[in-house]
Amino acid sequence: MINPRLPILLVLFLTTISLFGQILEPAKWSVSINPETPAEGDTVQIVFDVKIDDDWYLYSTDFDPNLGPMVTEFGFEPDPSFKLVGEIDPINPGKKYDSLWEGEYTYFKKTGQFIQKAVIKDSNYQISGYYTYQVCSDIDGKCIPFDEEFVLASKKKEQVTEVASSSKPGLLKQRGSTDPYALGSFMLVAFLAGLAALFTPCVFPMIPMTVTFFTGKNSNKKGAIKNSLFYGFSIIFIYSFVGFIIAPFMGPEVANDLATGWIPNVIFFTVFVVFALSFFGLFEINLPHKWVNDVDKMGDKGGLIGVFFMALTLVLVSFSCTGPLVGSILVESAGQLTLKPVLGMFAFSAAFAIPFTLFALFPGALEKLPKSGGWLNSVKVVLGFLELALAFKFLSIADQAYHWHILDREVYLAIWIVIFTLMGFYLLGKIKLPGDSETKVTSVPRLILAIITFSFVTYLIPGMVGAPLKMLAGYLPPMTTHDFNLIGLLRENNGGTGNPENEAFCEEPKYASLLEWPHGLNGYFDYDQAINCAKKLNKPVFIDFTGHGCVNCREMEQRVWSDPKILNRLRENFVLLALYVDDKTELPESEWYESSYDGRMKKSIGKQNADFQITRFNNNAQPFYVVLSPEEKLLAKPTAYDLNIDNFAKFLDSSLEEYKNHK
Repeated sequence: MINPRLPILLVLFLTTISLFGQILEPAKWSVSINPETPAEGDTVQIVFDVKIDDDWYLYSTDFDPNLGPMVTEFGFEPDPSFKLVGEIDPINPGKKYDSLWEGEYTYFKKTGQFIQKAVIKDSNYQISGYYTYQVCSDIDGKCIPFDEEFVLASKKKEQVTEVASSSKPGLLKQRGSTDPYALGSFMLVAFLAGLAALFTPCVFPMIPMTVTFFTGKNSNKKGAIKNSLFYGFSIIFIYSFVGFIIAPFMGPEVANDLATGWIPNVIFFTVFVVFALSFFGLFEINLPHKWVNDVDKMGDKGGLIGVFFMALTLVLVSFSCTGPLVGSILVESAGQLTLKPVLGMFAFSAAFAIPFTLFALFPGALEKLPKSGGWLNSVKVVLGFLELALAFKFLSIADQAYHWHILDREVYLAIWIVIFTLMGFYLLGKIKLPGDSETKVTSVPRLILAIITFSFVTYLIPGMVGAPLKMLAGYLPPMTTHDFNLIGLLRENNGGTGNPENEAFCEEPKYASLLEWPHGLNGYFDYDQAINCAKKLNKPVFIDFTGHGCVNCREMEQRVWSDPKILNRLRENFVLLALYVDDKTELPESEWYESSYDGRMKKSIGKQNADFQITRFNNNAQPFYVVLSPEEKLLAKPTAYDLNIDNFAKFLDSSLEEYKNHK
């Protein structure tokens, strides 16, 4: 089927080409600061005024960027003389639903205004950046994109003669961004969880019931297709609606507290253990029977209403098996993107709904399925082992954030080795649990799974004596928590590097008793200390925005930083600064301050580091890597999670080259 938007996009493309023969400037911008002569510490307004020609309009900033039209976007070059407060604010734009774009957009006609608040840190300030936008004609549908730059400086500040490059490295975009790779991986895991749910004893027997419900319900093929598709969409809608309800509570501040706070993590740990025990057969988690029976009666109604309640019946009846998986997805969705719970539930329910939709559409395919029986309970028990192993991940995050040292690396590994060893013996039939049927032989699939499980256990065992286990770097406590690193000791005794000291090191770092650098690197955990050292040594500062509960941070350290060419660059060329955004250590009251971003008091190491990342770099995701000069100038566009070693080396080299050029 041809996307109905393609002709529209083609028209816009051809219209844009036709404009090359003439110069049109339907929008004229002016940028000012209010008050005009701010003092240090003043909160100012950076005002963007635009005058738009008659019969033209300009798209605003506050509508879905995926709708189609080009959203207006502002970028600011980081500078220590100012700090942004909040996001850009369009002043009273108009709203309109466009049937061509199939959505609502916001826009300005004749005049428009955008305001960005900022705090002046130095009366000798300079604020520079860019804005990109699109204007369109009411008469003939012409749409023209523009990209312009601006500079605002105090009278004492010398005007910058060198403008930024077209790529604008290091500019702070005033629109939320997400990591598509991480989000894609999350949705893939959620999709696989949906497939796994199909093979649980609560869900699999529902397939014949679904076929029975739809068999003979419609005498014509068109009606059968309509009901089957609506059935699948209803399942997806119900699960996605749960994610939609949860989404407002998954903002950055709440997400960080959920991800690293000891209370939610201990609760998540307990819930996962309870779910695991339920899967093992100790007890069952069921919704009240009255709820299920009432909904089931509604499914007897005719038409699409009956189909919807049939879908709701499926969701409720299967809750005791899908509940733990759905709960896991919602817990893991606690991150920097409020849409994540919705997308996670959508991916889960899509995998869950597709087979039921197909069986509703082709009921004859049921005869080819294996009969339900004891093998379904085995699937449930295996999921229980996985739930139990994952439970300790939550306890480990709280353990690291609060420095309890309950689950250091070797203790965590010992627990996983025991869990997966028992899982292997279960697959071989050496362990029986409630609900299992008697089996005299081990099936080939169970044997293959047992081989995979024991191979995984064999992989884990060297980790007890210090093997890095790079494949699991993001899921294990860091190497710095390992008490007995035999491999490291042998390397040191054989003339290896052991724990080589970093050349870029000036004084004993603050918080060194709480935090450590991986791979024997020496570095700081306080911004001011690192900047002062950089000035003494004339070296740039490498900033690692990281977290105790950051899976991707551990992966970067073990799979990228461990490479000799990366490790040598970090050790020899930079002053290192690690800023943990989730550390719960409370600071002395004299160091507390109220954030200009959200107006909240920042009392802990993690809260202050997270606030610094947001206000200075307009980013709240980890890992996030920044290189600054000793004068606190950005030397390259910051980078994030990327397991390509060469890319990370290029990032470091380009930062160092830029520093040498401007030294």
